[in-house]
Amino acid sequence: MTRPHVLLSVAVSIDGYIDDASPDRLLLSNAADFDRVDALRAESDAVLIGAQTLRRDNPRLLVNSAERRLHRIAAGRPEYPVRVIVTATGDLDPRLNFWRFGGERLVYTTDSGLHRIGDTLHGRAEVVSLGGTVDFPSLLDDLGKRGLERLMVEGGGSIHTAFLAAGLVDEIRMAVAPLVVGDPAAPRFLGPADFPGGPHHRMQLADVSRIGDIALLRYLPKEDSDVG
Repeated sequence: MTRPHVLLSVAVSIDGYIDDASPDRLLLSNAADFDRVDALRAESDAVLIGAQTLRRDNPRLLVNSAERRLHRIAAGRPEYPVRVIVTATGDLDPRLNFWRFGGERLVYTTDSGLHRIGDTLHGRAEVVSLGGTVDFPSLLDDLGKRGLERLMVEGGGSIHTAFLAAGLVDEIRMAVAPLVVGDPAAPRFLGPADFPGGPHHRMQLADVSRIGDIALLRYLPKEDSDVG
């Protein structure tokens, strides 16, 4: 059994925020970058977000391009990647857009979260308990047993932090928008954690490109860069 390749996908401001503190979502990406993200989803076997992101953004988390969906089908794959929610508490609203569109859905939760969810998601998702806490290595083991080879993690900050702190991330795709948020109440890409190697570990910068006014960075967290 092999765990899936884990890709963190994130758009940040220059000062590292993924949103502002207002009720409306701050759009950091441009149209071309949203299309790039759609292509990444189409290449993935599963796409994952946390329950807080689900509640805040009410996303569908679909592959929007009909052409990309047709390519998936022609390759013998499902029209949509498996869509995955992680929740420790089980606080999920079955009326959100996520439950109304797309294909297979998985919810990973705790024993207490499983009890809270009960049968509210019956017919909408398979619910899997990871035990007393959300154990991310066990989550990846379960995805691997299902034959899923590529997992795209889209947030939010606590989810990105948990994956990276556990040493489970194979690559990071980061879009940097030319704006600053500057609000300590706004969510950031990463929170405090004991990351592998600490501040002395240098990730490998594998690629740098641009889409309009957005810089695109690709990092390999498990590899050290050679700084000479």
